[in-house]
Amino acid sequence: MLSSRREQPLDHVFVSSETAVDTPLDMVHYGVTKTALLAVARGLAKAAAGTGVTVNSVLPGPTHTEGIEEYITALLPEAGTFDEAQRDFIAQYRPTSLLKRLIRPEEIANLILFASSEQSSATTGAALKVEGGTLTSLVP
Repeated sequence: MLSSRREQPLDHVFVSSETAVDTPLDMVHYGVTKTALLAVARGLAKAAAGTGVTVNSVLPGPTHTEGIEEYITALLPEAGTFDEAQRDFIAQYRPTSLLKRLIRPEEIANLILFASSEQSSATTGAALKVEGGTLTSLVP
């Protein structure tokens, strides 16, 4: 049981993924682990109820990292530049994206900063989307 005698509230943010909510066929193994993170975070938020501790999940979408550059380049070798490959990847494999590009890591970091700040003190047990509109549901 968590104590409610904390001087400073603690904020916990799990980095899950939009694949936790809508798992693509090519990422079932990954989606399962990210769905588990949502359940753990929500359960911990319930355990921390009334303590001032917040527990949330952030659900990034396809993010521009070195790993995804390698993945997309291998998946779409016929594309010329990486920018062209990125557009083709989004169009073919993540067509529901409203952003129509990969998400920059700092865009995800901004939401994590918010979820870790005093401004989010009433946000707990939430799954916060930063997935560029890839999910077609209104809520996770």
